[in-house]
Amino acid sequence: MNAQFWHEQGNILSQEKQYRAALEAYQQAIALEPNSPQTWNNLGNILCELKRLGEAYAAYDRAIALLPTYHQAWYNRGLVLKEMGAYGNAIESFNRAIALEGNEPIYFHQRDSIWLHHKLF
Repeated sequence: MNAQFWHEQGNILSQEKQYRAALEAYQQAIALEPNSPQTWNNLGNILCELKRLGEAYAAYDRAIALLPTYHQAWYNRGLVLKEMGAYGNAIESFNRAIALEGNEPIYFHQRDSIWLHHKLF
């Protein structure tokens, strides 16, 4: 079985909310093809679901290192940083995602929600 097979298995398992099995599938895909930014990004998503935020952050960073223009990985990196309470870094990640793909309203919403949070508290 090739990396694409394992990546697709991870996608299916993720949609079925079988996160531990999806994690294993993405890890298999990465073992076979370690330079796939999409697989690293999806691995980060699963790690977030499993509340393994530090590992998720590292996965998003790897996706970005492989493809610096990958706006979705920048956005996801911002989400995990926000969850970790690293608001300044999260804003920087959201800003990068917006600079790369300014047509995603959710990118603006997530960034602006941090500003709102800081004004309220």
